[in-house]
Amino acid sequence: MAGHGPKLVIDASDLAVTILVTSWHTEITDALLAGAERALKAAGNDVYTIVRVPGAFELPLAAKWAAEDEADAIIALGVVIQGDTPHFDYVCDAATQGLTQVQLEYGVPIGFGLLTVDNAQQALDRAGLASSKEDKGAEAVEAAITMARLRS
Repeated sequence: MAGHGPKLVIDASDLAVTILVTSWHTEITDALLAGAERALKAAGNDVYTIVRVPGAFELPLAAKWAAEDEADAIIALGVVIQGDTPHFDYVCDAATQGLTQVQLEYGVPIGFGLLTVDNAQQALDRAGLASSKEDKGAEAVEAAITMARLRS
């Protein structure tokens, strides 16, 4: 949902929403979470579940559990910053493929708010802070809720 497309009007008022948040880079993940919460509240939902997971690799299993617990929409938030080893590639691929698999297997939309960036500044620019250019936490909510409403 990156770019400058139309602003979506969403209604999350009666949806069971689970937000999954990774534990690394808390300045960034806390900002992503705040953006997601603002978007949910603006969409009429102030009753949702927040689950902290160790890292991005653990997002798919947590998403599976949320889907099994009958979440109507799942928001996956986190950040993986490129380092000097291929670890970045493996983690990003595993998280992306795993979340896609859960979404397809359970039919529960997952808002993909996992930042995969070259450096911390790129993440800060997308985290929804006052100085950020984008709010990927809010965008992940918009995507998941829009998809959930397609089934309603």
